[in-house]
Amino acid sequence: MSDAFETQFITAADKPALLALSSQEWQDTCKKVLGELGYKVHAASTHQEFATRFSQVRYQVVITEELFASDKPGENLTLKSLQSMPVARRRHATIILLGNSYKTFAPMQAFQNSVHAVINAAEIIMLKQLVEKTVAENDLFLLGFRDAQKRVSSL
Repeated sequence: MSDAFETQFITAADKPALLALSSQEWQDTCKKVLGELGYKVHAASTHQEFATRFSQVRYQVVITEELFASDKPGENLTLKSLQSMPVARRRHATIILLGNSYKTFAPMQAFQNSVHAVINAAEIIMLKQLVEKTVAENDLFLLGFRDAQKRVSSL
């Protein structure tokens, strides 16, 4: 079975991640880093492909960019769809927004874009540490919610 074919399937033991990046260089870097962190990575090349994939798999990490498949940030349909999505539909994912106009880990910029973290593209060389930190902080933030959810579901 080829590697490309195997990466399409997600099992219960996998940690799925989804990329929505226009830059091939950024995509290659993110795939490498997420692979090193144990994620099975899928990449979307269009807004429709992103929407389809995101609706079918509970991705643990999503990395998108401010200009994904668009010329201006306001034209980024993927980011707009994530921003308008009910929290319950995207709570399972740690969403990271990559771009040149952000200051890494600026909480107000992340809040304004309805994502967990923003990362300046100049700091992509530290992506592994930045992803680990973002995921750990999100897991800690949602710990109480997830614990309560487990207790309620076991009744």
